[in-house]
Amino acid sequence: MSEDNTEKTKPEESKTLTKTPRKAPAKKSTKKVDPQDDFLTNFNWHQYKEGIDELDEKQIKEFEKLVEKNFVDTSDDNIILGKVIHMTEKDVIIDINAKSEGVISKNEFRYNPDLKLGDKVEVIVDAREDKSGQLVLSHRKARVIKAWDRVNAAHDSGEVVQGFVKCRTKGGMIVDVFGIEAFLPGSQIDVKPIRDYDQYTNKNMDFKVVKINHEFKNVVVSHKALIEADIEEQKKGIIGQLEKGQVLEGTVKNMTSYGVFIDLGGVDGLIHITDLSWSRINHPSEILELDQSIKVVILDFDDDKSKIQLGLKQLTDHPWDKLGDDVKEGSKIKGKVVVIADYGAFVEVDEGIEGLVHVSEMSWSTHLRSAQDFVNVGDEIEAVVLTLDRESRKMSLGIKQLTQDPWTDITKKFPIGSKHTGSVRNFTNFGVFIELEEGIDGLIYISDLSWTKKIKHPSEFLALNDKIEVVILDLDVEGRKLSLGHKQTKPNPWDVYEKDFAVDTLHNSEVSEVIEKGAIINFNEDISAFCPTRHLDKEDGSKLSKGDKVDFKVIEFSKEFKRVVVSHLLTHKDSAPEEPDDAKVDDIDSEEE
Repeated sequence: MSEDNTEKTKPEESKTLTKTPRKAPAKKSTKKVDPQDDFLTNFNWHQYKEGIDELDEKQIKEFEKLVEKNFVDTSDDNIILGKVIHMTEKDVIIDINAKSEGVISKNEFRYNPDLKLGDKVEVIVDAREDKSGQLVLSHRKARVIKAWDRVNAAHDSGEVVQGFVKCRTKGGMIVDVFGIEAFLPGSQIDVKPIRDYDQYTNKNMDFKVVKINHEFKNVVVSHKALIEADIEEQKKGIIGQLEKGQVLEGTVKNMTSYGVFIDLGGVDGLIHITDLSWSRINHPSEILELDQSIKVVILDFDDDKSKIQLGLKQLTDHPWDKLGDDVKEGSKIKGKVVVIADYGAFVEVDEGIEGLVHVSEMSWSTHLRSAQDFVNVGDEIEAVVLTLDRESRKMSLGIKQLTQDPWTDITKKFPIGSKHTGSVRNFTNFGVFIELEEGIDGLIYISDLSWTKKIKHPSEFLALNDKIEVVILDLDVEGRKLSLGHKQTKPNPWDVYEKDFAVDTLHNSEVSEVIEKGAIINFNEDISAFCPTRHLDKEDGSKLSKGDKVDFKVIEFSKEFKRVVVSHLLTHKDSAPEEPDDAKVDDIDSEEE
């Protein structure tokens, strides 16, 4: 078509379009007409599409409002409200006002078994077209997105939300909140410790969202937080009424080795293990159980009443107040060993009444040993009451008093000069203690161990538990002391040596050792003689050496000091060079050292 023809036809077409006759107005109907439907019916779609004639501005704005109101944007993750229009065994068909309906797997509605036609559901476009050109929607994703918005809002506002406890997990429970799996710690289930978690599974409960980790998409909820506020109010009311001596009812909340925590209705108090029973117990579980209701008495509390000390045994009379008058000092009594310490044993003579048997009162022996050497826990024993103080509620007992004191007839059994056999019990630097029988000990001084040996410590001569013969040298009945001797059980060999090694007697032996100022000559096991250096000269003028076997002449013998001095020089000369007497003494003293 030429330009001339084009120009000619345009006015005609325009004229024709502008003069298009309108339909005659219909008669007014009494039925109310929807403005939206009226607008769409009367809108000139052809004129709008062709852009032939400029439309009224008012009509354009009304059209844009309609588009904004009804157009569904499927290009992003916007949540759309759709309507269930059809359901099959596997799928749910949703109308979202798009060019086609969307489909959602029925599995996404397992949480809502009552879903039916016409229900409104939140969805998100998962795929604009599948293989068959169908719009694919997701209700689960929309629910999760919406759930996170609701969870965040609940966390910020402190709103109470409802969740479904699904199952147990390590340290707590898994809770479904708005379709999100949240964690409920065991410590946040209740204000009291929970021992049976299974009682909460498959139940709906109210919670507060206490923590959200956006990075790891973790949500933590608490049921305990909901009841803490109410408990705090109850706690204030209870604390304000607390008084010492007041009797309250509570529940056993927790047990430890040192006591029991009691729930008084929002306020916790502690019963120390010593305030549970007048009798001695090893653990609270011996007399109480968890969740048991008991009556307790308030013993004490701090200024702000945050620490409350309770008592249970104080609700009954003290056993000492019921102790019979027949129990007195010197009376025999039976009891059970309940505790053993190094220093003694505690014996329960009646419920809540104990007496101490000190280890020194278990045996007449003066050698203190552990109480375990005499009794064991659980033993039923008989004892004698030594002291009794009803006011301070203390009693001391004795076991050895049941037998006669061995020192009673000590002079008859162990007269001075009598010989006996005893056991080595203990060493000191100055001697050794010998036990002659249970409760009878004596001391052998180191000087009374041997007639001839020079002993620096008794352990060189004896060992513990060795049997040894002794003689009673002295006896102190009041001081309960015995003086013993061992060497006195044999004749004094120095009485014989006094004749055999008299001055000027000759003896043949070898030099055992050469020392700084002379030499040592061992004639036998008992006699070790000293030969000064000036008396070591041989006939040729040389000195004796170790191992030389020659004759020696005794030049000094002391029975009192067990000292023998000899000379080889005088065996071949009539006399030795004169030296000061103090020099001789120095030589001999040096040999003694």
